[in-house]
Amino acid sequence: MLGRLLPFGPVLSRSMFGGFGFYMDGFMFALIANDHLYFKVDDRNRQEYIDAGTGPFTYDGKKKPVKKSYFLVPSNILSDPNELTDWAGRALEAAKRSKLKKPTRRKR
Repeated sequence: MLGRLLPFGPVLSRSMFGGFGFYMDGFMFALIANDHLYFKVDDRNRQEYIDAGTGPFTYDGKKKPVKKSYFLVPSNILSDPNELTDWAGRALEAAKRSKLKKPTRRKR
């Protein structure tokens, strides 16, 4: 899967929770879990995924299922390199916006 994102740019991957996180410029914009690719979403790009009929990455938490802000990439996007690059770009922008929203933690 990482090979499909190479036209997008210098993507790095890191093993995490039985899957992989994909990073560019220090921002995690994608993940692979259970052999499925998910891209980062926010209010600007979430509707594209909903309209395509996909949903969020979800896992079983201690008390209830936990939904993350990563949505399944539609299969038709995976098969089109240009579309995949476009969607990856919007996911990276969502990751950057998300990081800007988070307040920095103070050291104790």
